[in-house]
Amino acid sequence: MGGWIGHVLAPTRYLDAASSEPLHPAARETLLAALDAGWADPRRLHHPARSARLLLDNARAAVAEALDVRADEVTFTASGTEATHRGLLGLAAARRHVGRRVVLSAVEHSAVAHAAAWWGTPSEVGVDRVGRVRPDDLVEDCRGGDVAVAALQSANHEVGTTQDVHGVMELGLPDGVPLFVDACASMGRLPLPRAGAALAGSAHKWGGPAGVGVLVVRRGAAWESPFPADDRTDHRAAGFENVPAALAAAAALQAVVAERTEVAARQHALVDRVRAAAAAIGDVDVVGDPVGRLPHLVTFSVLYVNGERLVTELDRRGFGVASGSACTASTLEPSRVLAAMGALTHGNVRVSLARGTTEADVDAFCAALPGVVAELRA
Repeated sequence: MGGWIGHVLAPTRYLDAASSEPLHPAARETLLAALDAGWADPRRLHHPARSARLLLDNARAAVAEALDVRADEVTFTASGTEATHRGLLGLAAARRHVGRRVVLSAVEHSAVAHAAAWWGTPSEVGVDRVGRVRPDDLVEDCRGGDVAVAALQSANHEVGTTQDVHGVMELGLPDGVPLFVDACASMGRLPLPRAGAALAGSAHKWGGPAGVGVLVVRRGAAWESPFPADDRTDHRAAGFENVPAALAAAAALQAVVAERTEVAARQHALVDRVRAAAAAIGDVDVVGDPVGRLPHLVTFSVLYVNGERLVTELDRRGFGVASGSACTASTLEPSRVLAAMGALTHGNVRVSLARGTTEADVDAFCAALPGVVAELRA
């Protein structure tokens, strides 16, 4: 088995951290230690259970401190998608008497779009060429008295553009409409928006283990479970929490927040190199806001080139990048985010730097990219 794993995990310059960040050393160390102490059901009363409960409470407190929220506002879920569904639909369920319309931006993650369609009638708000919603447009679309909830991401998963969540809340949503914020792409990398009745994050995006989501429901927000009841203590959760993974996710989040300023500055500069290298190639559209964006991510579309072939050829040369929609790349469907922005939806590549990505990694990618594009176009 060891030889098989070594064969599969061949050396690659990994440039797809927006899909999943490699496990942070703090998460690895904590996870290994917690596996021996946090395996019991934290809802029971015996000693192993009380130990697990203490670890779970510590994880919740650590996440709350890192995000600058209250510990009783934090719930661990089984994934970022589950946190998104529970956050959005829980706010909607508390207002089911108002209506079934869900206002969301045209560039929301598919988890938000699918939840909105499952609940009722989605009402999409358009974006500009860099993928940003005008706060006035979102607020205006919430008028009518039949809106259960509005959704606006903190930053886009595909192009990195940040949204003006605070601008929306400063204008004020009408009729008591609550705002759900998908913060999965930005949690840990950027300060959490102070606005929003509920917010969602995903641990594997910041270097925690996969299978841990974070749901923040602000104190005082009207939230009801939209799913069958669960007999757990935290009514916002479902099932048995993965205590060791939650503690590891918390450790990684604290470490990432502590080093955020330094890492973000370095990644901003490296991404600027990638943007410049891509823009220097003819018929390439570099999309997203060049300044108001996530520090580690850039997407560009290459005319006359199939995106999947481009990713495959780059992979053959040792560069792991992504193509297509951030959530449906495996289906080969064109990106609806790029379409909403009026950008080229084919031949697109998303490059996202990991915490350990070096200048040498980026320089090697920038050097290889023109030749790969020329070869495929030929």
